[in-house]
Amino acid sequence: MNYRKLAAIAAVLTMMTSAVSCGSDSDGENSADTTAAVTTDASAEVSGTTMGTGTATTSKNSDKTTAKTTDAKSTKTTAATTKTAGTTVNGAKSTGSAAGGNSGSSAATTKAASGGSSTQETTSAGEEVKEYTAEITLGSTPQVTGENVTVDGATVTISAGGDYIFTGSVKNGQIIVDTGASEDKVTVVLNGVDISNSSLPAIYIREAKKCTIKPKDGSVNYVSSDIPKKGVSETGVIFSNDTVRLKGNGKLFVTATASHGISSDDDVIIESGTYVIDARKSGIIANDDITVNDGDVTIFGGTNGIKAKGGDDAAGSININGGTMHISGGTKEEKHSIYASVFNYTGGTVFAAGNKFTEPMHSAAPYVGFGFKNGGAADSELTFFVNGKEVGTLTPHKEFKSAVMFLPDLSTGDKVSVSIDGKSAGEFEVEDTKNEIMIG
Repeated sequence: MNYRKLAAIAAVLTMMTSAVSCGSDSDGENSADTTAAVTTDASAEVSGTTMGTGTATTSKNSDKTTAKTTDAKSTKTTAATTKTAGTTVNGAKSTGSAAGGNSGSSAATTKAASGGSSTQETTSAGEEVKEYTAEITLGSTPQVTGENVTVDGATVTISAGGDYIFTGSVKNGQIIVDTGASEDKVTVVLNGVDISNSSLPAIYIREAKKCTIKPKDGSVNYVSSDIPKKGVSETGVIFSNDTVRLKGNGKLFVTATASHGISSDDDVIIESGTYVIDARKSGIIANDDITVNDGDVTIFGGTNGIKAKGGDDAAGSININGGTMHISGGTKEEKHSIYASVFNYTGGTVFAAGNKFTEPMHSAAPYVGFGFKNGGAADSELTFFVNGKEVGTLTPHKEFKSAVMFLPDLSTGDKVSVSIDGKSAGEFEVEDTKNEIMIG
C-alpha cells in the first residue's frame, strides 16, 4: 500500500513539473530580447462629435477648446459639447482602462534586429495590437525609443518608413517627415500631443510618397502655428509637399493664426477621425485634389473654407463621398465656403455657409442652396429642416450671403427650410438636383 501511495505522489509531481515547463515556453518570458511589459493607462478628457448623417450642431465657440492649461506636471484638456443625431458626449472621460479598473492594454519594448527598438501594444488578453517603429515623447528635448528618428533641438525628423507614435507637449517644436523618394509608408500617430510653432508648420511632410497622420483612438490632439504672412512657402499648420492622408478615431484641433490649416502641394485625403480647423486663410487647401471619404470635419476659414486650387496641367477637385462636414468661409467677395474647379458629391452630410460656393458638377442626391439678400450676421445660428424635422445647424463665424445643404437621403418632393436665430424663412419644395432658393 505504501509503495502505491509513493508512486501516485511521484506521478502528480511529474505532471506539475511538465505543466510549468510548457507555460514558460509558450509565454516566452525567458527571451533575452524582451523586457518586462509596462502597463499603460493613458486618459484624456474628451467631449466630441459622434459621426453620423443626421442632426448636427456646430459653432466656432462650441467646437473649440474652452479651457487648456499646461504646466510642468500635467496637461488638462476640456472640449465643449457638439450635438449630433447619435449620442451626445458631454465631458465624458475616455481612458485606456478596461472595465473593472484593469488596464485594457499593455506595452513592451522589444529590441529590433538592427539594434533599435520598437514598441508593441497588447490587449489584456495578450493579443498583439500594434508595433511601433519608434515612440517619441515631445518636449524641449524630445525622448525617443526606436529607430529612423533624429532630434535637433525640439524638432523630430522621421527618415524612413514605419509607424511612429507621439505624445507630449512642446512650444516651437516640429515633426518633419522626410523619407526621400522611398515608397515606404509612414504613419504619424498622435496620442494626446500639443505642438505649437511661432514660424513654421507644426507638422511638415518635406518628402514622403505615402504619409498618414492618425489621431489615435480616443485621444485629443492640438497643433498650431503662427506662420508669417510672407517669406514662408510652407503656409500651413500641417503642410505637405506630397499627398497627405488623415485617418483614425481620435480628435485633432488645428489652429492657424496666420496661414492655412491643412495644406498640400498634392492631395489631401480624409478617411476618418474628427477634425476642427480654425484658420486665418483656407481651412483645407490642396494644389490638386481634396477627398473626404468619412470622418467629422469642422472648418472655420478666414478666406475659403475648403479649396482645391488646381494648376496649369490639372483641375483641382473636391470629392465628398461620406462623413459629416460643417464649413464656414471668409468674408471677401471672391471667397467661397467650398471652392474647386471640379466638385463632386456622392455621399455624406455637408452644411456650409459663406459668400458663395462652387456648384457640384455631379451630385448623387438633390442639394439646396440658400441665398440671403440681406446677408447674415456672424455667429448667427442657421438651422436646417427637411419635412419639418431639424437635420442640422451651423453657426458661421463670419458674415455670410449663402448657405448650402447636402444630405444623402434628400429626395425630390421633400420640403426644406432654414431659419436664422430661430426666425424661419418659409418652406420650399425640392424640385430637381439643383435647388436655389433666395430669401429676404
